[in-house]
Amino acid sequence: MITATIFEAKTNFSELVNRAQKGEVIIVTSGRAKTPVATIQGLHPVAKKRLGALATPGFVLGPGFFELLDDDEIGDGTAL
Repeated sequence: MITATIFEAKTNFSELVNRAQKGEVIIVTSGRAKTPVATIQGLHPVAKKRLGALATPGFVLGPGFFELLDDDEIGDGTAL
């Protein structure tokens, strides 16, 4: 949860809205006592984008994925 004064909220409004869209809740405060007066939160928070294999549910790397390749498997390096 983030707190911001009215002045800070006015100055950084775009950034606070972006953070609210990502799921954070911003509490806007007022006065010297920093009394909470409002909240900013996204109506439909945007889900984090997942790339590649992470986007595929259930994707698992095989047990041999991190094993070193033999010279026969690597070849002479000329074939692409």
